[in-house]
Amino acid sequence: MTIGIIGAMNEEIEALLSSMIDITKEVKAEIEYYRGVINGHNVVVCKSGVGKVNASICTQILIDRFQASKVLFTGVAGAVDPTLNIGDIVISVDCMQHDMDATALGFKEGEIPFMDRFIFKADDALITLASKVSDEEVNNQAIIKGRILSGDQFVANREKVKQLFEKFEGSCTEMEGAAVAQVCSMNNVPFVIIRSISDKADGSANSNFLEFVKYAADNSYKIIVGMLERMS
Repeated sequence: MTIGIIGAMNEEIEALLSSMIDITKEVKAEIEYYRGVINGHNVVVCKSGVGKVNASICTQILIDRFQASKVLFTGVAGAVDPTLNIGDIVISVDCMQHDMDATALGFKEGEIPFMDRFIFKADDALITLASKVSDEEVNNQAIIKGRILSGDQFVANREKVKQLFEKFEGSCTEMEGAAVAQVCSMNNVPFVIIRSISDKADGSANSNFLEFVKYAADNSYKIIVGMLERMS
């Protein structure tokens, strides 16, 4: 069994590589994949790059080339749920693309034309495990299970944030998770997306963002390694 781990930040990848043994590197489609072992588990660690296309390519290669049987994705996101604060953790219940719009053809906003689903559910066992580990390893932050919205847009507008919360019932918004979720779902591969809140997605970005990235990467590392420790 091989577990695919996708990080959004160099800091996350570097921390995971520091815990890996028997590392080999392979480059496919300009993405660096690091194969090795963490806590007795065969893993492949990579950074997808920004946006849904990059995330889709990365995930499909993980499944086809490296036979990933589970996929874990970590990174930062903007809050859509107004109760969330910087540093809080969102664990995906499901994911959808907020920028999919074929309403002119009679489809609902967010609906993918001619597919039987457009909301992609995360794996229950991985959700439970990620929640348990987050509760144990992440201090002084709220940890919620919610819907992760993705689009090829950096959202920085209060009205858009309100719309995403009210129309799509999202918890946070980012640019990759729903693509990872769709590829995993179409390949019957269990997944979970774990996001740290970096800002309110309304233009009021954290002034200490670089410092926060290190903090978020450290939390992501603790959660992923903790999940691997407890995974049978």
